[in-house]
Amino acid sequence: MAALGRDVVFEDFFPSMVEKLGSEGFLKELRNGFRVLMDEEREVITFESLKRNSALLGLEGMSDDELMCMLREGDLDGDGCLNEREFCVLMVRLSPDLMDKSRMWLAQSVENVF
Repeated sequence: MAALGRDVVFEDFFPSMVEKLGSEGFLKELRNGFRVLMDEEREVITFESLKRNSALLGLEGMSDDELMCMLREGDLDGDGCLNEREFCVLMVRLSPDLMDKSRMWLAQSVENVF
């Protein structure tokens, strides 16, 4: 289980999804999740679109401050929104098991190159 925000905890299904779908299939599912949450006009996840669609993620109990914190956590370019890349990076960062595995894959790749 991983913590998200102050009181929200979710079960980390991402490692089993990667195992089942492969990396390309997993990224496709992340992109589908992004499209569900995005503001269709701006094609980014805004505070408003996240708040409106948070129930789809089981996060309907999150406060406005927690939602804003989530946006700030993933907003790499400082524009106040999440583009598709920022969303995917945030989702992977929120998965401790995927982070551990990605470090392992990186180390293996480096070893294979050198």
